[in-house]
Amino acid sequence: MLIDSHCHLDFEALAADRAGVLERARLAGISGMVTICTWVDKFDTIAAIAQAHDNVWCSVGTHPHNADQELHIEVEDLVRLSAHPKCVAIGEAGLDYFYDNAPREAQATGLRRHIAAARQTGLPLVIHSRAADDDMAAILTEESGQGAFPFVLHCFTGGMSLARTALALGGYISFSGIITFKNAEEIREVAALVPADRILVETDAPYLAPIPHRGASNEPSFVRFTAQKLAEVRGVTLEEVAAQTTANFARLFAKTNLR
Repeated sequence: MLIDSHCHLDFEALAADRAGVLERARLAGISGMVTICTWVDKFDTIAAIAQAHDNVWCSVGTHPHNADQELHIEVEDLVRLSAHPKCVAIGEAGLDYFYDNAPREAQATGLRRHIAAARQTGLPLVIHSRAADDDMAAILTEESGQGAFPFVLHCFTGGMSLARTALALGGYISFSGIITFKNAEEIREVAALVPADRILVETDAPYLAPIPHRGASNEPSFVRFTAQKLAEVRGVTLEEVAAQTTANFARLFAKTNLR
């Protein structure tokens, strides 16, 4: 059994093939997935999708690309919406200095609000961090000093230093199809060293489809190829990776009540 811990797949846009996406996931051994909120103002749509499927859950949050457009979203709003029975996480929120689509101050403000919501609810924070290792490590360290909160660095593309900081603070690290790419040796080095009880796999669908599907629209059924590469990197079997990442998912996203 595998769990896709982070799925951007727009089930609404793919309504005509939603059943097909879910069936292909089932046939590939994917027993569940979390579809990620990137606009709080659109939470009702994503929550309805999760509500319609027993093995789909969702999060609530503002992607850093949209941070300046949702500065009206307060901690209390995140906490209130996260009470939805199928909402199992806060985020994604974070820092993206690669695209810089939103002012960095707005990104940091949004991230800190999401951290406060995660701390208050106990739900894990799904963190987006790209080309912002130093600032991300500093914020995580500072905020953890004010009170611990559960979190996962999703679709990890950072360096070893950020990984070690996150792990020292109790965080999880999730790997996407990137680890199958030829030029991703540094990320594979990180993946080899993350403790077994802190590692997750994901699609980041519809992006970053793993080899042999690179370039295609990603979907949850493809996460098995990411898991296979992770097993290879760590020198274990696919079955071991599947069992461990599923157990980690159930522990981190405890509101799913998976066992």
